[in-house]
Amino acid sequence: MSEDPRRRIPRTDRLLAIAEVGAARRRLGDQVVRSLVREAQDRARRGELDPEDVERTVVDAVASRPASTLRPVLNATGVVVHTNLGRAPLSEAAVEALVAASGYVDVELDLATGLRSRRGAATRAALLQACPAAGDALVVNNGAAALVLATTALAAGREVVVSRGELIEIGAGFRLPDLIASTGARLREVGTTNRTHLHDYAEALGPETGCLLKVHPSNYRLTGFTSEATLAELQEIAGTHGIPLVADLGSGLLRPDEAVPDEPDAATALTAGADLVVASGDKLLGGPQAGLVLGRADLV
Repeated sequence: MSEDPRRRIPRTDRLLAIAEVGAARRRLGDQVVRSLVREAQDRARRGELDPEDVERTVVDAVASRPASTLRPVLNATGVVVHTNLGRAPLSEAAVEALVAASGYVDVELDLATGLRSRRGAATRAALLQACPAAGDALVVNNGAAALVLATTALAAGREVVVSRGELIEIGAGFRLPDLIASTGARLREVGTTNRTHLHDYAEALGPETGCLLKVHPSNYRLTGFTSEATLAELQEIAGTHGIPLVADLGSGLLRPDEAVPDEPDAATALTAGADLVVASGDKLLGGPQAGLVLGRADLV
């Protein structure tokens, strides 16, 4: 009986130990390199690639993989500062800091058709890959804008139910009550500063409720005689009434990280029942100022 050729497919740890692959992990990140390794192994399992060629295929794949999914383009439009092509080229100092974003890029243009495309498509795809629990993603200019958009879409002219213990003030003097009021929605405060129970939310829900909001107090902690409802508990009553549940993570994470076990993350929040998660993208991703909206595709 002949040997199954799939047995000759190199193991993942062996492929990751290759010098060129190790260097690529530092340049591209572990997740990207592992996905290229799995792709080559899967091709070999399907018989599209000889097992003996997997190693060379992985080395070639990591060598040719760019650090960014953005593609440089030639701006022949006659418009120097072109909003569809990344606005102005970066200065020399900025190019040194952000090589991947230098010059004109296909930020809002479909190169296959020459037509305007959805802005930030590559960023959206990367966010959804990093947080599969989200049905769709939206990137805006900051976290406050993300919250304003979410509450405007869900509760303009109606009520936003939120705990009194979560009426926070964030950076640059943004106060949650003021942000909500600017959307045309009305705050329906429940509970007390230190203790808010599930029944407090349940008693406040009604025909005028636009959404239920759960806010993570990123830069302070309440300790002692305290109580709060979890997202999973809130989803039980929100789902029963058909009311969207929004979780504001502050900065947060895309998925759990053992280095910061107490920091909330979008994947866990969405799995627990949040319909939308909003967060500050610059703090979360370590990039330029941004706000993120993740969650149900129809709501996004």
